[in-house]
Amino acid sequence: MKKTNAARILDTLKIKYEIKEYAVDINDLSAVHVASQVGMPVEKIFKTLVVRGDKNGVLMACIPGGGELDLKTLAVVSGNKKVEMVHLKEVQGLTGYIRGGCSPIGAKKEYPVFLDESAKKWDIIAISAGVRGAQFLLTPADLIRAVQANVHPISR
Repeated sequence: MKKTNAARILDTLKIKYEIKEYAVDINDLSAVHVASQVGMPVEKIFKTLVVRGDKNGVLMACIPGGGELDLKTLAVVSGNKKVEMVHLKEVQGLTGYIRGGCSPIGAKKEYPVFLDESAKKWDIIAISAGVRGAQFLLTPADLIRAVQANVHPISR
């Protein structure tokens, strides 16, 4: 696999990671599918969602694959009155990433990243490597350091 921009950033930061490649099913880009392909529980697969706050603009939220983003909590912890999901058509233009390959690392612009606190209970988590078909396996602490993540209970 060709190195992604996100991988180069982790290399520059001297962060250890493993890339786990998997077969992409264009009809099923879900975290459940990714988990089955990489052999990890869905709770350890963190999906990256792109959100817009009414005061602070675009941000990224990383939550467990089986979870649902708690928009009210995210609004509070991000300093917004309300937040809403960015329309799928906008995601690539804002981040440079496509659905199923959106990573909190190496987006076009550095957006604030909010990580669900459940990540801390795992030794290793998976996060998109910036392309469909590849996940980074890394420690939650290394992800937090790489993106200066704000850690809060943002999923349910």
